[in-house]
Amino acid sequence: MDTRGPLCVGIDPHASLLQAWGLDDDPAGLERFARTVVDALADRVAVLKPQSAFFERFGSRGIAVLERAVADARAAGALVLMDAKRGDIGSTMAAYAAAYLDPSSPLFSDAVTVSPYLGYGSLRPAVEAARASGSGIFALALTSNPEGAEVQRAVGADGRTVAETVLAHLKAENAGEEPLGSFGAVVGATLGGTIAEAGIDLETGGPLLAPGVGAQGATPADLPKVFGPSVANVVPSVSRGVLRHGPNAAALRAAAGRLAGEIGAVVGS
Repeated sequence: MDTRGPLCVGIDPHASLLQAWGLDDDPAGLERFARTVVDALADRVAVLKPQSAFFERFGSRGIAVLERAVADARAAGALVLMDAKRGDIGSTMAAYAAAYLDPSSPLFSDAVTVSPYLGYGSLRPAVEAARASGSGIFALALTSNPEGAEVQRAVGADGRTVAETVLAHLKAENAGEEPLGSFGAVVGATLGGTIAEAGIDLETGGPLLAPGVGAQGATPADLPKVFGPSVANVVPSVSRGVLRHGPNAAALRAAAGRLAGEIGAVVGS
């Protein structure tokens, strides 16, 4: 992020985006879409974030496209964050961890999004796999969808919200790491001042993935209000705000560069 600017661009091949690009909603259209994004951006943005679901819907051919996109993006120097939001227990969680965090896997990524809502301890196989491979996780903490509040803002017996408990676990994972640990949280950029109003501490010693900039309504100027003193650790994620400029590669690069500049100006990067 220091070198390339503080921006994560999602690779979200919605059917509507494929159509807008003049592509068929099939594996060939998917491959053309993913390859265009990777070729245009992987050598200049800090992070690319494929949304696994939009590849999985095409079955094995879609997964093959995802494997190629991950490998090509990493070869071009981008960090790849697999947006899979996996969460399970025991051997099943270990299998998910092997799929995304084992260097021998064709889907090996620099980090993966995970859900801690079977209890943070259920993520232990992913945490251990990330430590072993030098990769990381981003655990859902304070998401911007309204349904999330009934779980994330629920208060436990110790007086902390569930989200605060997740953040505290991540802080413990990152203890002693400089400049940042590899165990991040997902915190929506659309939450406005509600985090500060609730007195929630976002200083976990790790990165904060912030979806919601662009099409979901948040702007780069909103980031300091949402994240306060932790804004320097934010990885703002933009998908449609960049992808709608395709399929022209130059337009994709220009959009990503413009957003990275706007975000850098407010987060001090």
